[in-house]
Amino acid sequence: MAAPRSMLLSGAVLLACGALFSAFVPVPTVSRPATGLPTAAASAAALVAPTAAFAAEDSVWIPALSAVGAGFAIGLAAIGSGVGQGIASGRCIDGISRQPEVADDLRGVLLLSLAFMESLTIYGLVIALVLLFANPLIK
Repeated sequence: MAAPRSMLLSGAVLLACGALFSAFVPVPTVSRPATGLPTAAASAAALVAPTAAFAAEDSVWIPALSAVGAGFAIGLAAIGSGVGQGIASGRCIDGISRQPEVADDLRGVLLLSLAFMESLTIYGLVIALVLLFANPLIK
């Protein structure tokens, strides 16, 4: 029974995605004269582009990318810690409901593990603050 239901749901998702993609109107292409760079020059420019951030003293790339990295650092740390804390708390409540006599032991272990999980979030915050305010790449 599970296999036909899963195949039916997979087909429904594929049809919905197909309908979603066909709802968008493609952008009309504009023909331009072929005055682009040769392939070798374009690939050389792509290889030199990351080092262009160090070329000028008032470059904006490093602070901008540091802000993006700080956002990812604190965001992923908060999401990971939140999910972990939710799972740990749920399992602790399940354990206490099954065996109420070990509630004190489980509560102590839960609080210790929640403190460790929260410390990982604080590490993400420290990394974000270092990237924003004490970035070693900015002179």
